[in-house]
Amino acid sequence: MTKTIVFRAKDLFEFMVRFFTKLGVPEDRAKITAEILQAADLRGVSSHGMIRLQTYYGSRLQKGLIDPLANNEIIRESIASLALDGRNGLGQVVAKDAMSRCIEKAKQAGIAITTVSNSNHYGIAGYYAMMALEFDMIGISLTNSQPLVAPTYGRKRLLGTNPIAIAAPALNSKPFVLDMATSIVPIGKVTYYDKAGESLPEGWAIDSKGNETTSPKEVLEGGALYPLGGPDILRGYKGYGLAMLVDILSGVLSGSAFGKNVSDPKNPGPANVGHFFAAIRLDAFRDPNDFKKDLDALFDQLKTAEKAEGQDRIYIHGEKEFELAEKYSKDGIPLLEEVVKSLVSAGKDINVPFDLDPIRSFESNPIHTGN
Repeated sequence: MTKTIVFRAKDLFEFMVRFFTKLGVPEDRAKITAEILQAADLRGVSSHGMIRLQTYYGSRLQKGLIDPLANNEIIRESIASLALDGRNGLGQVVAKDAMSRCIEKAKQAGIAITTVSNSNHYGIAGYYAMMALEFDMIGISLTNSQPLVAPTYGRKRLLGTNPIAIAAPALNSKPFVLDMATSIVPIGKVTYYDKAGESLPEGWAIDSKGNETTSPKEVLEGGALYPLGGPDILRGYKGYGLAMLVDILSGVLSGSAFGKNVSDPKNPGPANVGHFFAAIRLDAFRDPNDFKKDLDALFDQLKTAEKAEGQDRIYIHGEKEFELAEKYSKDGIPLLEEVVKSLVSAGKDINVPFDLDPIRSFESNPIHTGN
């Protein structure tokens, strides 16, 4: 059992803004970064939320490994494409600007692609894909990341968790939002289990010798994550292939680092993470309302299908996260006690006290949500 403490979303957001501005991030950029981190916690993707506030962003800002004042630089541009250099800026700031520019190009060209080199971890991939929804577009967001995943038959970390996010608007239903790692889970989920003192489910990871393990510490101390699917017998090579695809589009195509060359956040020097964004205007292909009606019809086919024994609902990708976001916005965001302790410590170090009043606390098993 693990103690979980619930805080108001507004209070947590304001703490993050104070935290980032204290570290030299301009307020408008601090708000962007805090918003995207909070989007992860609201949607139940706690592995990409406040758990990383100090362990990734704060520590790298303090060491001068992220430039909080960097502006994206255009490297190449056409009517429907854009290649940007993130100039080692905050990943969330870099990525939101890149996706905004991609959407503007898609408004004119019907479809557009933007790549980014020389960036940092950008948080929850789905946030950027969902930016396209309000414009009647399909949004796509990919990023590579530090090597954490062993290729099929390997035991060394050579690929990132390399997420894929795709969002598509529906008419009367919540949008389709696929936001998934191409590994079994992101490394933040392993960290989450470690902080909670829980064993990992079988089939998630291997130790330093390539043997399957359920120990978070063995994974964090020299082990590796399985690609999506797990070992070969469960066709994990498909996840391995997807991770490579993301690295090709995010790293190789953008001219950023790729594979084992993406820097570990603990190492000195730029991370040189690469991103890939795309926006597809629905009316470039068909009437947007007809598309959304048909998507609703597809959802209905799935949700009204016969359920497996003991099950009463079939979910569409994104549904659980939208429902959690609504609940947590109203009732507060739950954080593990260990995460709260790390926030208190991080705030104390830079004289930004984490003195928020909790709404409540409770004992429970770890929340098994996330991409």
